[in-house]
Amino acid sequence: MKTLLRSQELSCPSCITKIERSLKSLDGVSEATVHFTTGRIEVEHDPERAEPGALVEAIRSAGHNASVAAF
Repeated sequence: MKTLLRSQELSCPSCITKIERSLKSLDGVSEATVHFTTGRIEVEHDPERAEPGALVEAIRSAGHNASVAAF
């Protein structure tokens, strides 16, 4: 499953690395890509092992706010 998230607080390229690492550390996440200029975060995951709320919480634990996107 692919879930799209959005964060408006990306201020530097190191933010991307922190968020991607945090997401990829979750059980069930196979890929995470952060697009710096748009704030779009794409996450490929098993919804039974990593639900969207857990994805948002992982981003918060990396020091950033995020929400499930409606692009």
